[in-house]
Parts: sequence; C-alpha cells; structure tokens
Amino acid sequence: MLEFTSAGALQMLRSNTTDAARALDALPEACGDDIVAAAEAIITSLRSQGHLWLFGNGGSASDAQHIACELAGRFIQKRKPLAATALTTNTSSLTAIGNDYGYEHIFTRQLEGVARSGDVALGISTSGSSANVVLALQAAASMGVRTIGLTGRPGRRVAEVSEITIRVPSDNTQRIQECHIAVGHTLCQLVEETLFP
Repeated sequence: MLEFTSAGALQMLRSNTTDAARALDALPEACGDDIVAAAEAIITSLRSQGHLWLFGNGGSASDAQHIACELAGRFIQKRKPLAATALTTNTSSLTAIGNDYGYEHIFTRQLEGVARSGDVALGISTSGSSANVVLALQAAASMGVRTIGLTGRPGRRVAEVSEITIRVPSDNTQRIQECHIAVGHTLCQLVEETLFP
C-alpha cells in the first residue's frame, strides 16, 4: 500500500493539472469546427422552438444534467429559460424501461415519446461505444432529430452514428471528462450569447 504524504499528493495534483491543461489546450485545433457546428445546430433548433435532449451514463449522465441545467436555468446571463432536458434524471422511467426493454433502450424509449423533428439529441460517451447512447442517436436521426456525439479519441460507434461528432483528442477517461465539461460550457456560452446578445 502506498503511504499518503503531502508531497506525494501535491505531485499527483501537479501531474493531473498538467495533463488536463495539455488536453484542454488541444481542444480548439482538434474540435473547434465541430464545436461551432454543434452550437449552430442547437441555436437553430432553439430559435425554432426545438428542444435539446441530452443523455449519457455515469459521469456523462452528470455532464448531460449539468449542460441541461445551465441552459434551462442560466449560464452567465439572466434571461429566458431554454428548452434543454437530460434524459438521465427520471429513475422510474430509467428502471422501468431497463427492466421491460433492456438497459440499452433507456434513452431510445424516452426520445421516441418526446422528441420531434427539428430537435437536437446530444449523446455523451467517453468510450464512444455505449450501446444505449448509440441506439438513441440512431433513433433520433430516424425521427429527423439532429444528432451530436460528444466522445473521446476512439469515438467508435458514437462517431459513426452522429451527424456532428466532437471527439476530444485523448483516450484517458479523466481527461476526456474534463474536456467534455469545458466543451459543454463553451456550447452554453455560444448559445446564450447568440440568442441573448
């Protein structure tokens, strides 16, 4: 067992923040065009009374909820609420659908009940291979809902099924998640400043 020391903890912190800064610094060049395209899709939808639906598993579920609350509540400005909902919050729906149809359908079933053509679905998966995220993005596309995938360097199936893919240039889960919330905040700011100049 490693002995805990103050010096060791500080060294770990330095290492983590250095790695995080490196990953964040790579975002504009690696993902800039895709972030802009995603923001434009969300803005266009919200301007036309569309809705942004967000979903993911674990830490990505938290990110989906975080982004939704920034838009439905407020990010920086005091302004009207925006139509953004995370499909990860209704435990009754999640457990019923998971029990009756399988966990891979927990987001698809919800989208099929509420999403409409012109909406946007934003699926988050650090690995890019989460079956429930992939299936929901496919279902959304078949309904005329624009799709955005937020993932890591491998991208895998999420990248294959998304109209727009923001693929963070890392294969380290921690760094991907740190970049994902930076992307989420950037999207929120772009949406807010465009719709409420």
